Amino acid sequence: MLHLYQQIFINWARGAEEMIKEVVILLATFELIRTLQSYLTLGRVKVTFILDAALVVLIGELISLWYGGYYVSQVVVNISVIALLIMLRIITTKYSPYGLEQV
Repeated sequence: MLHLYQQIFINWARGAEEMIKEVVILLATFELIRTLQSYLTLGRVKVTFILDAALVVLIGELISLWYGGYYVSQVVVNISVIALLIMLRIITTKYSPYGLEQV
């Protein structure tokens, strides 16, 4: 969090880019903590938690490709995997044996 605050004052354009990357990394960390917490309390991990963590990490990768040098093939593969994970997330939520109130 301190690193995010310090990036504001350096170079605004570069700082905004770094802040976006840092926020995505922070969100991925929160998703992993949520998955670990689910495992410790329930004794199992829901597939939706794993898909959420994978989505956040891949979206972060897509953002880093956007700001860095990228090849079109990398972006297309990344977007296709993200679309597949989104479809899997929708399917696992819709056909969950535990109902929507526990998801």
